[in-house]
Parts: sequence; structure tokens; C-alpha cells
Amino acid sequence: MANHEMKTMEEKSTDLYKSWLSPKDINFVSPEAEKVYKERVTRITDAIQLERTPDRVPVTPTFSLFPALDNGMTCEEAMYNYDKLNNAWKKTMTEFEPDAFTGPGVALPGPVLDILDYRQIKWPGHGVSPYHIYQFVEKEYVTADEFYTAFVEDPSDFMLRVYLPRLSPILQPFEKLRPIRESMAYYMDLLKNFVVWGLPEYQAALDTIKKAGAEALKWATKIKEFNKWAQMTGFPLIRASAHAAAPYDVIGDFFRGTNGVMTDMYRRPEKLIEAQKKLVPILIKMAVDGANESGNPVVSLELHKGAAYFMSDSQFKNFYWPGLRDVMIGLINEGIVPMPLFEGDYTPRLEVINEIPKGKAIYWFETVDRYKAKEILGDTVCFKGNVPVVLLNVGTPQDVKDNVKELIDVVGKGGGLIVDCGIWFDEARHENVKAMIDFTKEYGVYR
Repeated sequence: MANHEMKTMEEKSTDLYKSWLSPKDINFVSPEAEKVYKERVTRITDAIQLERTPDRVPVTPTFSLFPALDNGMTCEEAMYNYDKLNNAWKKTMTEFEPDAFTGPGVALPGPVLDILDYRQIKWPGHGVSPYHIYQFVEKEYVTADEFYTAFVEDPSDFMLRVYLPRLSPILQPFEKLRPIRESMAYYMDLLKNFVVWGLPEYQAALDTIKKAGAEALKWATKIKEFNKWAQMTGFPLIRASAHAAAPYDVIGDFFRGTNGVMTDMYRRPEKLIEAQKKLVPILIKMAVDGANESGNPVVSLELHKGAAYFMSDSQFKNFYWPGLRDVMIGLINEGIVPMPLFEGDYTPRLEVINEIPKGKAIYWFETVDRYKAKEILGDTVCFKGNVPVVLLNVGTPQDVKDNVKELIDVVGKGGGLIVDCGIWFDEARHENVKAMIDFTKEYGVYR
């Protein structure tokens, strides 16, 4: 760790790019698979660094549960039958041959959610149609009085004793635990802290956690098997398994809810900013650990509440962007490539989000004026997206080709473009996804 910390940003970046190009513990199925794998990584790496790739624009469709639905499964099956899920993904990867993949881990393990009686999402067959993906349950999980002081003072204690018990009734006994920070005592008194774990309600909670952990490990093992198969056959993973986020979104999504965090901007702005600052190093470390473990430099950040219709320009500059930028700069300093997914329309934000180092990030847009984005960001970041999901769902192959052509003509000039849908997609038409991938390979050639 000490040697890693002594390295410069560029050295750390080079190390991660090399790990991505030559992944450890991967034995390619053939020399051709290794060759194709390295070509694909190089193609994406060049795009990130705003260089023209050796041959063409890369295309990396971000499958959500599309492979399951496209191969005759329901979303519910995808979350409960891990072997069938992997087979569907293998079939999709083999047929479509994208330049990179996102694995089947997007299909969360249904049995684990069952065991925990998890309350923060509704999932297929459990509050949602078996044919539709899971849905987040938006609400104010903690009040402002419960959150700000407790979280800033001790995030781990807050998570264990306040927040997690509200997501699963199995964990509700943890609310009555004494804070671990109060366990410092004479060694004989210290042993008394173990008494509580012998009580029936705590024993039941531990038994359930053990059962959920065993099932989660089973699921994770299957996901790892697929990811290894994909790499062995020539497909690089587009991003590390770790995630980061905008600190404002973490507070608004998981703790205070949309209404809560919006009112906090007016009623307790200093506390909102203080809590975001507390989150920045936590989010950076989570992402750095995941990226170094996986050997992949790209870390995604799904952004939810910074779009034009959620807050004013001044609120974005004061409450949203500073925390997000601090996280991204922290990642860049560790050699990592942040890949924020800007959900919603970010055209009004282009000038502000241009304030990062050149060639160090991927900006993935759902909705944006492509011409303005190229003009303002073209010399700063790699553009990813923004083929409209509606075209993949209800358009024609020609509609898709026309849209991709404009995207390549406008944004792809000189490099710095990765073609993708504007957001994760599920219920797309097979022929439209095929058109997006094949046309990019055909038309996106650098001459």
C-alpha cells in the first residue's frame, strides 16, 4: 500500500490500464480471443484519452436485463435462476459481440431479498410484474434530526443501528445495540458486551444473516464465473465492480429522500454540505479498493438528482457539483477513470461539469444536446451514450442507424466517443440493438 501511495497519478493510471489490458488469472481460450480482447481494450482506452482509435469507434451497449428478456426469460427468473441467467448472457454476448460488457450482476439475487424481507426495493414477482425490473422504493428513511449529527459523528454506527434496521425487519434488533465506540472498558467489563448476542432475537438475526450470506456468495460466485468466461473469450468488462456516487445523491436517494434533501438545501444548508464532505473520502476509498481489486480503471457513478428539472443552476453549483467533483478528482488522482451517468437533461450543466482534467473521464449522457456537448466538452472528456432508449424499444433499425450516424458525425470527429444507449436498457427490440452495434462497427471506421 505504501508503494502505491508513493506513485504519481499517471503511474497509477498506467498500472490500471496495463491490468485491464492483461488481466491476471485469465487464460484466454485461444490466441485469437486474446488478440480481440486487447484490441477492444485499446479501442476503449484510446477513446477515453481523446485519441482516435486504431480502427473505429467502440460500441459498448449497457445491458440491464435485456439478455434475459431477449432469450425468453422473465425478470423474475433472472433473479432466481443463476445458471439460466448466465446462459442467456453468454448467448447475447456471442451473438452481438460488443466491445465490452456489463455482466449479469445487474440481476440482484432474489433469494437474498426474500431472506432479508428487504424493504428498499420491489422486485419481479414481489410488488412488480415478473416481466419488469426491480423498482427502488423512494421515501424519507431517516429524519434530518436522526441523520445529520449521527452520520457526521460516526457513519458506521449510524448505518448499523439506525439505517440498516429500517431496510430489513430482520435487522431491527440492532437498533438496541450499544454503540461499539462505547465498548471501551476494563477487560472483564468488555466481555459483558457479548451477553446481548446470546438473546433470542439477536441469535435469530445472526442465523438469518448467515443464511443470506451463504445465498449471496452462491450468486456472486456465478456472476464471477460469467465474468471470467467473458474475458477468456475476448470481452473486457467496461467498468470495475465498484461504484461511486455524487454525495448529494447518496443523501437524497438512501437517507433523506428527494423531498427531504431538497428542503435541506433551504433549512440546513451547512449540515447538508458537511455531510457531503464526510462522504467524499468514503466514496473514493470504496471505488479505489474495487478498481484495484478488479484491475479495471473505470468506475461508474449513477447520478440521479442533479438534472435541470431537479434544481436551479445556482443550487447545482453550490450543493451538487462540489461534492461530485471532489469524488471524481479523488478518483482521477488514484489513476481511476470516473464514468458518471448523467441521468436526465444535462445540457444546462455543460459549462460547469467541464471543470475536470483532460482525457481522464467518461461522461455518459442520457439526454444532452450533442452539438453543444461536443463544442464544450470535446477537448476534455470522452462522450458515451446517448442513443435514446425509446428508439431501441419502439423504433426501427433504420431509426437507430440514423441516430447513431448523427452521433458519430457530430461527436466522433477526432475520437473521444463510445457509442451506447442513453441509459441501461431492458425491453429493447432485438433487431434495434443489433443495428446499433453493427452500424457502429460499419460506419464508425476512422479513415
